[in-house]
Amino acid sequence: MSKVLYIKANAKPEGTSRTFKISDKFVEEYRELNPNDEIITLDLYKEDIKFLSESDINSVFGPKTEESKNHPILKYAYQFVEADKYIISAPMWNLGVPAILKAYIDYVCVTGITFKYTAEGPVGLCQGKKVVHIVGRGGAYSEEPAAAYEMGERYLRTIFGFFGITDFTTITAEGLDVIGEDVELIVENAIKKAQQQAKDF
Repeated sequence: MSKVLYIKANAKPEGTSRTFKISDKFVEEYRELNPNDEIITLDLYKEDIKFLSESDINSVFGPKTEESKNHPILKYAYQFVEADKYIISAPMWNLGVPAILKAYIDYVCVTGITFKYTAEGPVGLCQGKKVVHIVGRGGAYSEEPAAAYEMGERYLRTIFGFFGITDFTTITAEGLDVIGEDVELIVENAIKKAQQQAKDF
């Protein structure tokens, strides 16, 4: 049995996010195929994730004890490292990820929990896990020249690699805000890709 962390990062009301429409279908398909797996949904806006304060930073970089698992910030890092698989659902905003998702990454990028420092440099503590990143983009950024401006997938792939996770797949729905594009068809095709990908996740 696997533990799956479904991380959602979009401020739109329920049922209006095109990115969530795709990721929810992915989760629905995955749940049908893996009924015994535990899926934990973490809606970052509902969690009210905030930017780290000075005291939070001291906790993130300070020593860890058994009580650390109940710390309001560190608990997210412990939850993260205990998962086997991750589903990240977040639209592309301003060429990157929503700020709340970056704030969450700051919560879970904790030395001694998700990575450690060694004489040879930092080492990720989350090896053997896998990620699917589901993203809606207003324009088309999968190919050059626009691909050079895409910073969201690039950042997530890099930071998860820092944690030791290299099995990283991205499902995109692009051109959602381009005039003349059939948005419903784009989303529908992305849902089909997501449902297919769920079989191998």
